[in-house]
Amino acid sequence: MNTTAKLTDNKAIIAFLVEQFPQCFSAKGDAKPLKIGLFQDLSVRLADDERVSKTQLRGAIRHYTTSWRYLRSIKTGAKRVDLDGTLGEELSQEHIDHAQTTLTQSQQKVKQREAAKKPAADKKTSTPAKPARAKQASKARSSKPAAKVETGVKVESTDLLKMGQAVLVTVAKAPLNGTIVDISKSDVKVQLASGLTVKVKLAQILAKTS
Repeated sequence: MNTTAKLTDNKAIIAFLVEQFPQCFSAKGDAKPLKIGLFQDLSVRLADDERVSKTQLRGAIRHYTTSWRYLRSIKTGAKRVDLDGTLGEELSQEHIDHAQTTLTQSQQKVKQREAAKKPAADKKTSTPAKPARAKQASKARSSKPAAKVETGVKVESTDLLKMGQAVLVTVAKAPLNGTIVDISKSDVKVQLASGLTVKVKLAQILAKTS
């Protein structure tokens, strides 16, 4: 027993109508305005065809007549056609205006949806590139050789020191160059390269190794 396959997709049903009634329906190119009451004619013609129900047929016709291609066919001077392609009445201005309004609204909705889909990242302004001069200055700074850090050794006794001796003094994060100007049992006075004289503990004195 053969079972007839049901058509449930609007596009499949429209393709079926194009095949059955080519003088009335079309799949591409200019569409033709349909006769008012065409659904009733289709219901009679397809009454014995089990592939399409009236509910599915009604939905497919609605899909067909709200497409942009069909709405563009509703214009001044155009005439409606029946299932066999016979020309009927000319389109009224009321129907033309309604079709144009529907087309405009549909196109605006599509534009709004497309605008909403754009990634938020596209709306952000990109970070401006650094000026060439700034890039060159940055490159020049990075290409400078690192300053030489002097090193020394701890001095165990003031007896190992002498006046006028060049030493390193740990009074900051990096040892500072200085010259001994006075020596006592526990303290040493050092004149820094900046001209400032400071009194420091023996533990802060480093004898230069080079």
